[in-house]
Amino acid sequence: MQPPRSPGYERFKIKLKEELADVLEADSRQGFGSSRRDRGSIEAETRQLAQELLAEWRGGPLQADEQDCAIREVLEEIVGLGPLDALLADPEVSEVMVNGPDRIYVERHGKIERVNASFRDTQHLMGMIDRLLRDTGVTLTEAEPCVDASLPDGLRLNVIIPPLALSGPTLTIRKKLRPFTREDWISLEAFNPAVAQFLDACVKARVNIVVSGGTSSGKTTLVSILATSIPAEERLITIENVAELEFSEHEHWVRLVARPPNLEGRGEVSLRALVKNALRMRPDRIILGEARSGEALDVVQAMLTGHDGVITVLHASSCHAALERLETLMLMSGLDLSADVCRRQVASAVELVIQLSHFPDGSRRIENIVQVAGTKSDGFLLEELFTFRVRHVTEQGKIEGALEPTGMLPRFHRKFATHNIRLPEELFTHA
Repeated sequence: MQPPRSPGYERFKIKLKEELADVLEADSRQGFGSSRRDRGSIEAETRQLAQELLAEWRGGPLQADEQDCAIREVLEEIVGLGPLDALLADPEVSEVMVNGPDRIYVERHGKIERVNASFRDTQHLMGMIDRLLRDTGVTLTEAEPCVDASLPDGLRLNVIIPPLALSGPTLTIRKKLRPFTREDWISLEAFNPAVAQFLDACVKARVNIVVSGGTSSGKTTLVSILATSIPAEERLITIENVAELEFSEHEHWVRLVARPPNLEGRGEVSLRALVKNALRMRPDRIILGEARSGEALDVVQAMLTGHDGVITVLHASSCHAALERLETLMLMSGLDLSADVCRRQVASAVELVIQLSHFPDGSRRIENIVQVAGTKSDGFLLEELFTFRVRHVTEQGKIEGALEPTGMLPRFHRKFATHNIRLPEELFTHA
């Protein structure tokens, strides 16, 4: 709990905030660059202003540590993110969820917990949201009360405000964690070396892959790991609604991001338009960050017409649900297609589905890897290649298990042969 403040504390903080705002406004008018306005120099200037203000302060007594508290809170409000600064700086926090000004939650190690932090009021929270969105080109208004945006430092934001959010402005911030490598995922038991070897071979052999899972199950991270197997000389085009994927080490990477309509409802560039354009850009590989609508038809058509090695992401609870969702999205394309035609095209185009899950102990793992064997009367015919088997749950709730082969061999073995990739049959042998 925060200790009670002296009677003059709020008055001192308000005055200090006004003084700092005047200095920053003067700097802006005089055209000072970012070197003058970085966080360190602003903090030093704020401390100097506080000393000068304190020397002639007559607004009420202050406790010994309140000057530092006032400086910190003023910096958080003017150039920082208020109570979120410390949470976003915490390397163990992967997501921050603000449910109105007085309820803040974080995700640590895959589990959600409430933290002892809050905004003063709704106005304080909205000021911070406006500051976050200032450089994104996205506008939050009563006419557009919910937005998605990404920041240059990798933060992904979702904001929804009243009257849609009854509990007050609601903000969800997903942090961009450190890049995870194949070795990291092996050490975290998200998959094992045999599965890593298999997936590496699938990417190099240009197998068409769907990566499926629920929210925060590790889909983007897995796609980033898979992409490291794409040869550096190949032209890679990524298509996203909000920029999340990061392949800066890939030599030939083109990044396309959709654009929402402006306040007049104009200027929108949809995922579907980007997919169609990408097909004219001589891609060697296409990665669709997440299929959401009619662009699914264009991606499936690309797979069917010789664009091998496509990777697309879908939100779904199982491998079968992922393919059904892909079929449904194709029906949203506006073309007069039957469900049966869409199903057969999906079965012909997609070769492998990787299902990720967020387990109750907070871990993220591959739950299933299946190959598409065709269609049947009530859906798709799938064959499991690897499945996660729970061996034990500890007293602390940690799930112990392994991703094991089922004994089924890949149907796309010809692709392995064409690319001179040899995998030992023992890789698929069920123990």
